[in-house]
Amino acid sequence: MSNKLIAHIALLLANLIYGINYTVAKDVMPDYMHPIGLVFLRVSGAFLLLWIIQKVFIKEVIARKDILKLCFCGLFGVAVNQMLFLYGLNLTTPIDAAIMVTSIPISALIFAVILGQETLSVNKIIGIFLGFTGAITLIVSGEKFSFGGDKMWGNICIVINATSYALYLVLVKPLMKKYHPITVITWVFLFGLIFVTPFGIQPFLDSDFHSMPTVIFGKILFVVLGTTFLAYLLNILALERVSSTVVSTYVYLQPVIATIVALIVASDSLDSVKLISSALVFLGVYFVSKKS
Repeated sequence: MSNKLIAHIALLLANLIYGINYTVAKDVMPDYMHPIGLVFLRVSGAFLLLWIIQKVFIKEVIARKDILKLCFCGLFGVAVNQMLFLYGLNLTTPIDAAIMVTSIPISALIFAVILGQETLSVNKIIGIFLGFTGAITLIVSGEKFSFGGDKMWGNICIVINATSYALYLVLVKPLMKKYHPITVITWVFLFGLIFVTPFGIQPFLDSDFHSMPTVIFGKILFVVLGTTFLAYLLNILALERVSSTVVSTYVYLQPVIATIVALIVASDSLDSVKLISSALVFLGVYFVSKKS
């Protein structure tokens, strides 16, 4: 199996998890756990798992000059990203949040061009345009997109979240060439936990775990193990093999995957708009991945 194929399989799995997470995380907040408390739980839980794996199997040492870079990756890729995403999702709807998140590839390409990691090409511009058009068409076809009140602030949080994650993808890419992916992501989560703890420890402790139904515990477990631990590992695995722009463009698959999940649970139906949107999304990913 080629490195590129491995990367695309990893990205497909990661965005499958992300697509499901919109509904799963929304069910947990705010009735059972404050969004920032949930961030603390997912970051601390994922860090513990990563730290054990890194210490037992990798045992790699980071150069002192790269610690500051990892600190910024933890800030933008974990702390700002996750806190604003869950806080914003708590205020807005999954539909609105999905629209905002589709700005990640555009931001990632801009940051990559500024930092000299990427050059603009016709294929990249076409791919981003097609993916963006497909995602927007799919999302707004069934429900009205709206700003106002809490939704407006929620959407603003999601925009900042998307920009922060895009910057993280670009910053972490050079580190992937120097260290094992487990080593990189462990340090990223260490710094992320340091930034998150002052904001999340008290909301987490205030959670009423005794009154939580079993299904909510299961959804929290999915958020920690799936959306945080496994999805970040899959994205890091992909970043070893393809550019940050390609990784970010896969965000367009999330609304498509959300539609597929809805069909499986019989909460939605398939129509021509969804088929056309799906085709545009996959075509967009193809053009961004394709060399000029």
